[in-house]
Amino acid sequence: MTNEGARNELLSILRDRSVFRGEFTLASGAKSSYYIDCRLTTFHPRGAWLCGELMHGLVRKAQKERGVEQIDAIGGLTMGADPLAMAIGMFSQFAKDAKVLEVFAVRKAPKAHGQTKLIEGNFKKGQTVVVLDDVVTRGESTLTAIEAVEREGGKVAFVAVLVDRQEGGRGKIEERGYAVYPLFTKEELLGGGGNLE
Repeated sequence: MTNEGARNELLSILRDRSVFRGEFTLASGAKSSYYIDCRLTTFHPRGAWLCGELMHGLVRKAQKERGVEQIDAIGGLTMGADPLAMAIGMFSQFAKDAKVLEVFAVRKAPKAHGQTKLIEGNFKKGQTVVVLDDVVTRGESTLTAIEAVEREGGKVAFVAVLVDRQEGGRGKIEERGYAVYPLFTKEELLGGGGNLE
């Protein structure tokens, strides 16, 4: 399958499984006439595979474009980023990358027992990572993940997201100095027609 074919198939799955119309209150407290629940796609076997393939391609393209020598790991705030990170990591293994992308997850609060970690999985101080999110709206969860990575001694190369809701989050993240690469935008998911809000 061509990259365009895979992209069209994933877009179709997202539209079918992850886009809901009605009256919704978002995490930010804002009201919306639609809701995007990417987890219904990222936890779906075919959706996950396509996310892994296409987001892996997006990460590698952005890495080349930005001249980043090496990316050690990928991850973001639990749980929106978790299935996405695992899918990309598994595709990295499948693609036989010279250095397979490790996977981590950022907790919303440090674990209260054991090693009391804020970041779970395969992350080490000094690594260069890509922070992921499934949907960026206001950008708060992405920024929380970035802050956690930097507090634990990691370096964020850039941000990769499955869907940009085009509601200011991307701009907020970029204002902080981090490039954001979305695979899809709200306009693409909703077909670009009618009143989207």
